[in-house]
Amino acid sequence: MKQPVIVCLDLEGVLIPEVWLSLAEATQIDDLRLTTRDISDYDVLMKKRLKILDEHSLRLQDIHAAVATLNPLEGSSEFLKALRATYQVVILSDTFYEVIAPLMKKLNYPTLFSHSLEVDPNGRICQYHLRQSDQKRKAVMAFKGLNFRVLAAGDSYNDTTMLQSADVGIFFRPPASIVQEFPHFSVTQTYAELRAQLDKAASPPQ
Repeated sequence: MKQPVIVCLDLEGVLIPEVWLSLAEATQIDDLRLTTRDISDYDVLMKKRLKILDEHSLRLQDIHAAVATLNPLEGSSEFLKALRATYQVVILSDTFYEVIAPLMKKLNYPTLFSHSLEVDPNGRICQYHLRQSDQKRKAVMAFKGLNFRVLAAGDSYNDTTMLQSADVGIFFRPPASIVQEFPHFSVTQTYAELRAQLDKAASPPQ
């Protein structure tokens, strides 16, 4: 029996713009430009973000206003639609359901494994709750335990354990610094290149 294939994709930087960069643009708060491309420790990054939001009295509705102006990256919707017609596809993201909801409709509601925010009645973000620590790697390992051949693509530090755990891991438009640290992953720059790499990896030589 041919092993079924599941493709695990990061969200921000692969299918949509970086949400926190967009919020930084909207608020003109430079410290919000930091992402997992800059800080590999996600807990450190999120605590810094929540502190900045609190200092500037920013609420969830302010984030939604910034997200509502965004669109998926050019070509990503078509890429994802075609990919889902061939493979099972799951989005593994370290964003939050409450933040990303406006953009999921524009991607036709793909399956998303993400985290959650604790928000008070005034929209103040009090805390974040990880669905599971290192959830991307653990999801990949669970899929492999279900006898899937797992292919994964991402662009940031927090994707590297997912890529390492997958049967095949692929970078999509990563910063040069990360490529230097993880030179064993293939690097793609376009959706056509990524699709070609995924198709090749889906049918390994016997």
